Amino acid sequence: MIIRKYIVKNMNEAMIKIKNDLGSEATIVSSKRVRVSGALGLFKKKMIEVTAAVDKVHQKPVVVDKKPSESVESFKESKVEKEINELKKMIENLGSKTASSYLEVAATLTHNTKSKTIQYLSSKGVDNELLGEIESSIKLLIESSDEVVRDNDIEKRALDSIVNLIDIRDEEEERIKVLIGPTGVGKTTTIAKLASMYTLYKRKKVGLITLDTYRIGAVEQLKTYAEILNIPFEVVISSKDVEQALDRMSNCDIVLVDTTGRSSKNFMQISEIRNLVKEFNPDSIHLVLSVTTKDKDMKSIIENYSTLNYQSIILTKVDETDEYGGILNSLYYSKMPIAYICNGQDVPDDIEVPSKDKIYNIVLGDMENGPSR
Repeated sequence: MIIRKYIVKNMNEAMIKIKNDLGSEATIVSSKRVRVSGALGLFKKKMIEVTAAVDKVHQKPVVVDKKPSESVESFKESKVEKEINELKKMIENLGSKTASSYLEVAATLTHNTKSKTIQYLSSKGVDNELLGEIESSIKLLIESSDEVVRDNDIEKRALDSIVNLIDIRDEEEERIKVLIGPTGVGKTTTIAKLASMYTLYKRKKVGLITLDTYRIGAVEQLKTYAEILNIPFEVVISSKDVEQALDRMSNCDIVLVDTTGRSSKNFMQISEIRNLVKEFNPDSIHLVLSVTTKDKDMKSIIENYSTLNYQSIILTKVDETDEYGGILNSLYYSKMPIAYICNGQDVPDDIEVPSKDKIYNIVLGDMENGPSR
């Protein structure tokens, strides 16, 4: 019988070395954590010491010599081997697995980084780059584990990656809030919902300001909401109008500013909006995004509007899609928390500050046998 010890980083590495060295019939006798000294005896690393054994496959015939000393040695070796064989049988009776069986399981799990969760997220339009990061996290789990990693552990790692990505901005009642974003994402409707929510539910004195004098009907739409809510409303055309508009709303608890929707590709127009927004000295700036926007376009919007230094995102049209990958993509691209989500056209009901659990369940709620939080 051949018995050897291996100092390895993880069990997967051990099993590969054992199979290459001793063959697939080798048995893992024991494993324990040890510390190995680094350079000059410093920086000890945590490793695993694995002991493996295997019967000699090709044993040479034993030549019996009449010399007493060699006979004694042969007797000692025979006795040791007999004890080792008995130990091996005891281990096998306790359900010890061979190195080959460990390797089969490890190989299966190593190729199972495409977990059920990842496959589901892919079907919902989650960006491949984000999926790749989740896969890398799963591979790291497998490679660094001292034990065989099971399917449940892989799924948990994938789901934990999603939970860690979700970030919610605590609602702060800053006085001057500015909403920015491209055309068609629902900024004006969203600002009307916020005005109604603060006025009707939170009993705050709210003022509305619009910079959107380019879009037909935008001014009239907000003016109508302001009249219904009986709150002040101002139109700002240039930077000269900003100070006067704010003076007229000096008694308001909250001032909501609607900006002109511009293409994220038009850097000159975005620069104009940035300069005008600075005049308000806002307490917070929110980038409004539609979850129905294509991944490539959303990435471009988030990147090009970053010059306005927004602090959070507002997600609209959540009710208009079954592919909720856009929610995760927006968090991943922007690295900013969600302030509000809008899931309908009703004012003021279809807006809320979501919880982490809410976003988690929206994204993963209809996965087959899907997890809930």
